[in-house]
Amino acid sequence: RSSQGLGRERRVRSRSEFQRIQREGRRVTTPSFVLLLAAREADGAAARLGITASKRVGNAVVRNRVKRVVREAFRRSGTLFEPDLDVVVIARAAAAALQPAQVLDEWRAAQRRLLKAARSAREDSKRSAAPAPSGADDAPSP
Repeated sequence: RSSQGLGRERRVRSRSEFQRIQREGRRVTTPSFVLLLAAREADGAAARLGITASKRVGNAVVRNRVKRVVREAFRRSGTLFEPDLDVVVIARAAAAALQPAQVLDEWRAAQRRLLKAARSAREDSKRSAAPAPSGADDAPSP
């Protein structure tokens, strides 16, 4: 089972990572999900997945099923999510009725918006990583 699972290196796990993605990430909405995409340090590692399913989605059994379905869809997504990208999927109530293939179809229908959001997230991370200009340039010349 672990050979086909989503290993630790492919998951967003800590609260601080979820909060960073929530704060810095670009949002793409679909009928059943809100996807947040945030770039991270470029090390060539595969995209990572985090899942949020609130009680609005259903009881614990339903929420856990939604998370399993989302993980399976993410595993099957291939090149839909670029490397060095953190993806947090927030499930909406409509997600409770979906199968992995339907989740993938929904994400593929939003592929253009996902790519645009990923590009924006990368540009944002480059901007925030760039050193701030020094104050010397702002000083009036004598």
